[in-house]
Amino acid sequence: MKLPRRQFLHLATGAVALPAVSRLASAQVYPTRPVRFVVGFAAGGPNDIIARVLAQWLSERLGQQFIVENRVGAGGNIGAEAVARAAPDGYTFLVMGASNAISPSLYAKLNFDPINDLVPVAGVLRNPNALVIHPAVPAKTVPEFIAYAKANPGKITMASAGIGSNQHLSGEFFKMLAGVNLVHVPYRGGGPALIDLVGGQVQMMIDPIPSSIEYIKTGKLRALATTGAERSALLPHLPTLTDFVPGYEASGFTGISAPRNTPPEIVERINREINAAFENPAMKARLAEWGSTPLPGSPADFGKFFAQEIEKWGKVVKFSGAKAE
Repeated sequence: MKLPRRQFLHLATGAVALPAVSRLASAQVYPTRPVRFVVGFAAGGPNDIIARVLAQWLSERLGQQFIVENRVGAGGNIGAEAVARAAPDGYTFLVMGASNAISPSLYAKLNFDPINDLVPVAGVLRNPNALVIHPAVPAKTVPEFIAYAKANPGKITMASAGIGSNQHLSGEFFKMLAGVNLVHVPYRGGGPALIDLVGGQVQMMIDPIPSSIEYIKTGKLRALATTGAERSALLPHLPTLTDFVPGYEASGFTGISAPRNTPPEIVERINREINAAFENPAMKARLAEWGSTPLPGSPADFGKFFAQEIEKWGKVVKFSGAKAE
């Protein structure tokens, strides 16, 4: 049967519009089944805790369960690669952290590209650290510590959670900008490193504030400064390192990404719901407990931020000569 030209054009136009209408309808009913949040580290770590709070928030907002799945190994790369290879259907997301920005320069070869194989969804938090020293170190301020380190090159030990960890490279960044020679002592995790710092086996560490704050309050460790761009609400009496070392900012962070080609309407939906959390009084109170600051904005904003973090840590890795074990 031959269709009249006008009827044919009408049907053709409808056929072209159908995929867009279908995508819109799909986004409106999304999600229709549980959604996975993949965390590249073991349960109980900072990003895991934040992921679980965020998963609960999104479950309540969107009416489907958001499940946290821990895919541990290779400095977070196993989990990141799993998400990069997942179906881009809006049901798998990566909970990102500083390790994901460090990996491209730390590892000689990755099986995925964190810029091209993942799409930014939303920034969540910035998590500042604190520069802490054992009380036996004769320094009460950052300038005094720098002067002491310069007077004793290669004699002060700097603990970390392991080669390539945020603590390690935050310390290397300090060495690079302050011009001091500290001896890196890597541990298998932040907990053992902190225990040895308290015991005096090592002398200095740049550590997440929630991990070390009780030792600071009891005087078992001395905090000299925090590492964020602004003072920490948990330790408001402390200056920031950038007050004495211009250009220094070395917070951890949490953000969300998804497999490349995830529908943009789903990306925007998750971004919108995460940004709404920053306006919720209960959520804001929980963030304040951790000393974290929100990292709001569009997917493009988080993409720009992540690219800047990769560039920054690339310079620090090159300076330190660090290589993944």
